[in-house]
Amino acid sequence: MFRGKNYKESAKLVDKALLYDPTEAFDLVIKASRAKFDETVELHVKLGVDGRHADQQVRGAIVLPHGTGKTRRVLVFCKDERVQEALDAGADFAGGQNMVERIQKENWFDYDVVVATPDMMGIVGRLGKILGPKGLMPTPKAGTVSPNITQAVKEIKAGKIEYRLDKSNIIHCPIGKVSFGPEKLNENFLTLIGAIIKAKPAAAKGQYVKSCVTASTMGPGVRINQAKLV
Repeated sequence: MFRGKNYKESAKLVDKALLYDPTEAFDLVIKASRAKFDETVELHVKLGVDGRHADQQVRGAIVLPHGTGKTRRVLVFCKDERVQEALDAGADFAGGQNMVERIQKENWFDYDVVVATPDMMGIVGRLGKILGPKGLMPTPKAGTVSPNITQAVKEIKAGKIEYRLDKSNIIHCPIGKVSFGPEKLNENFLTLIGAIIKAKPAAAKGQYVKSCVTASTMGPGVRINQAKLV
């Protein structure tokens, strides 16, 4: 794989054989960030579970104390009489059948999160094949199917993120921006990893957190000492 000059210089700062304490790891990630934009800092957690089994799924949502540094556009599916409530809460778009038709006819995706009230899931379900592959389908586990529109929208705008296993049994999540500094990144990290540990399935055997790596968008990965966390 071709690596640019900046990446190679950044990689020299990181000892791949070492497991770093979280604050030290985030300090390194910041020092290794050389892009001309405020890079997103991501967390990649490999778990000792088999996500192919329903009883070993790990999924949930958490509000990060300092948010993600990114403003997320929210679409709310609700009855006509609740559209204004959704907009007042901070939703970027709100509606019912009209929004379904717009997505079906225009292939419209100018939003990052979809929220729906329970009484709209019959209609929203028709969009499963469109929203599902993009990870946009509302679910109760992620808190995106809720009768409380105001709370759901405000939490998302405040920095609520969803965590879930991919096919390799790894969870990938943004935990902030390089500009946050190591302390805020560490607080966001501890909140997220705490939720992941708490969500450990009863069926999981052996070592639960196998590895924990953080990296900025363009920077090298830094391994975090997960043994101190579990």
